[in-house]
Amino acid sequence: QVQLVESGGGLVQPGGSLRLSCAVSRSIFSINDMDWYRQTPGKPRGLVARITSGGRTNYAESVKGRFTISRENAKNTVYLQMNSLKPEDTAVYYCHLNDRRTDYWGQGTQVTVSS
Repeated sequence: QVQLVESGGGLVQPGGSLRLSCAVSRSIFSINDMDWYRQTPGKPRGLVARITSGGRTNYAESVKGRFTISRENAKNTVYLQMNSLKPEDTAVYYCHLNDRRTDYWGQGTQVTVSS
């Protein structure tokens, strides 16, 4: 069983920044894709950013140029640096990985962007 624990969410003003962290209970060295998703009430969970084991990244169009995903294998941790935050970034953010055909999710961390 793999556990993912997100942290770093909170309330921030428009234009502000937050850094989310996802601590994984096992080594992520062999995990290919590590992802961040987000969800708002009444909508499906959507992919925000992905990073491969080789460091390649891709992003949802709505966050390109503002968000940066990174991973630190030695600490079994994935990060999401979020800059220039907008009210429409308000959501619960979830960390995700797939290991041996099983999906694992964290409990989510709330990000609220409001003045």
